[in-house]
Formats: sequence, structure tokens, C-alpha cells
Amino acid sequence: MEPHSSLTPYLQGSTMNGATEESGAPARTEGKFTALAVCWVLGLGSLVSWNSMLTISDYYYQLFPHYHPSRVLTLVYQPFALGVIAILAYHEAKIDTRWRNIRGYALFFISTVLLIVLDLVTSGKGGIGPYIALCVIVGSFGVADAFVQGGMVGDLSLMCPEFIQSFMAGLAASGALTSGLRLITKAAFEDFHSGLRKGTILFLSISAAFEFLCVVLYAIVFPKIPLVKFYRKKAASEGSKTVSSDLAAAGIQIQSNQEDKTEILSKKQLFQKNMDYLFGVYLIYVLTLSIFPGFLYENTGEHQLGSWYPLVLIAMYNVWDLVGRYVPLINCLKLESRKGLLIAILSRFLLVPAFYFTAKYGDQGWMILLTSFLGLSNGHLTVCVFTAAPKGYKAPEQNALGNLLVMFLLGGIFSGVALDWLWIIGNGSF
Repeated sequence: MEPHSSLTPYLQGSTMNGATEESGAPARTEGKFTALAVCWVLGLGSLVSWNSMLTISDYYYQLFPHYHPSRVLTLVYQPFALGVIAILAYHEAKIDTRWRNIRGYALFFISTVLLIVLDLVTSGKGGIGPYIALCVIVGSFGVADAFVQGGMVGDLSLMCPEFIQSFMAGLAASGALTSGLRLITKAAFEDFHSGLRKGTILFLSISAAFEFLCVVLYAIVFPKIPLVKFYRKKAASEGSKTVSSDLAAAGIQIQSNQEDKTEILSKKQLFQKNMDYLFGVYLIYVLTLSIFPGFLYENTGEHQLGSWYPLVLIAMYNVWDLVGRYVPLINCLKLESRKGLLIAILSRFLLVPAFYFTAKYGDQGWMILLTSFLGLSNGHLTVCVFTAAPKGYKAPEQNALGNLLVMFLLGGIFSGVALDWLWIIGNGSF
């Protein structure tokens, strides 16, 4: 076990803004590519199961045609996610991040397997009983999401911004990957008896495999990456207690026998200093989830693509959301001005009338273009907010702020899903 004094060489010459952290050069560079790759996979695993649910909505519309599965399942998911993240965000400083994230990914894995079991037990038949069971499993996805997203974003916020960007890109990649796999499985099984069901089971099996991989990566690989160990030791030196188990898993023991006299901002103070970021991310997802996915499945009419049309729209959103999360890597395109970010976020609400009139009067080409822009702007603005907000804070504050950002993100999703029902009311679909 490494003694406490082993932290000193890594931190000599460090400053609050990180300007001279390069004195710990080996630890600051070794394993960075591996860490970025693992962050990407962990981001993918954070949403791959839920995106699988959204992407196979065509199957659930076949089983439960009168229950609005795309909208109802999203509405079931969100209260669990929002309620649990609110509790976890309040107690984040006392929660062991390692066990929080491992349990979250494990719950994702178990819930995905239960979806397969439910379908096999019911022989792919609909009805109110299987639908209620489906809703219960979806609720567990919400709990897992709150564990993982808040835990991972809080953990990565006390590291370098590139880790957050890679994790966020992985979140979007889960949507792009599931959309691509769904198009492939639909094409491969379309001409077979019960082809849609067989494709769905294969699809869920792949998602479960990804979740199991995330459990292994986070529990075994990630804590031992040199650069990750450097940031976690630095966080421990600044008073963070959430990294202790991860450091222990890497074979590092930090002795905290000295009283920490560093003043840490409270959550209320962090909220007051970052209201624009927090409400900005809330508004990003209010707008996005008021359109995606329910409106795209139920309110875009019939077009030449037939049953492929909603799948193509979902795929285009997911692909451009992924592209948008890499755009900030180009410095001239990265929005860092707080005022500029807020203006960009508010201007996206012009998409509401644009989608309404396009669905009513436009053709499928214009709808695909609008959906692509929705995804591009969502990904770009999300990464800009999440990488800018934690800068300049101490590790415990960064962890707390990361949890607050995820709480407001999930709050935006919940509000957006609720507003999505207005499209049904407006169309008189009940």
C-alpha cells in the first residue's frame, strides 16, 4: 500500500488552476488515451439500455398499440431517475462513488436481462400484465441512471475536461449505436416469422453484454489507470472523501489524520454561482425531450419510408447528437461565454414551431434535417456546459456541481417528457 507521502511528488508545483501541474508529468500523461477510451465506453453503458428501449419502440407499439409506449415508458422512467438523483445529489459528499457506480451499472445489466426474460416468459404477447411488468423494469432503469450519471459526472468533474467530453460522447454514441443496430436487425429479420421479436431479443442481448463490460471496466480497469490515480489522489488532498474506495482499489492508501481547514462552498453557494449553467442544461433537455422521441414516433405522419420513417428519424437525431459532442474539440467552435451559451440555449426553442409546421406541411426531407439539427445542438451545448461549469473549483465542489448538473438535466428530461404529451392533446389523439 502506498503511504500518504507518495502524493507529494504528484502535487508539487500544482496550482488551483492547474497551470503548473506538469511537474507530475509521468502521472499527468500516462494512460490518458486508455482513460478516454474507458470513459467513452462507460458513457455508452450509461444509456445503452435505455436507448435500446427507445429504439425498439416499434416492437412495443406492436405489442401495446393503445398504450403510447414511447411516451408512457419515458414518463415512468423519469420520476425514478429524478427522485433518486435528488437524494444522491444532496448526500453526494458522503456517498462512496465506486460502489455507487458499480451498483448502477449492475442494475442496468440485471434490468436489461429481465426485459429478455419478460419477453420469453410471455412469449412476446401484449396485455396489461406484461405492460405493467415492463413499466416496473423501466423504473429500475431510472434508478440505475441516477446512480451512474450523477456518480460518473461528479467523479469525472474533478479530473480533466477531456474525460467529461469523452463520457458525454459515449452517452450519445449509445444512441447512435443502438439506432444502427436496430436498423440492421430490422433489415436482417424483417422477412422472418416473428422477425421483429427475434431482432429485439438479439438487440437486448447485445445491450446486456455492454452493461456487463462496464461493470468490469469501472471496477477493475479504470481505478488503476495512472492519470486517474493522479486526479483522485489530488482530490483526496483537497478533502474529497468520495474517492477513497477507488484509491484503495488501485492499491493506494490516503491517511487523513490531518484536519482539513480548506473552506468548501456549500451546495447552496454552488447553485447561486452556477444558476445559468444549471438552468441552461435544464432548458436544453426540456426542449429536446418535448420532441424526442414521442413526437417523432407519433406525430410526424405517414411518408414514403413507411415503418422505417421513425427509426430513421431516431437514428439521425442520435448520429448528429454524437457529432455535436465532438464539435467542442474544435476550439473556435467551442462556446465558453456564459452569456453566449444562454442565448444559444434559448434560441433552440424556435424549433418548437419549426417542428409543428414541418409535421403539418413539410415532407420527410425537412423533418430529417430538423431532427438532425436538434441532435447536433443538443450534443454541442451539453458538452460546452458540462466542461465549462466545474472549472476553477476544488475537487469536492466539482463533484457536488457535477451531481447538480445531472439533477437539472434529468429534471429537464422529466419536464420535456411531460410537455411532449401536449402534442397528443393538440392532435386530439386520445
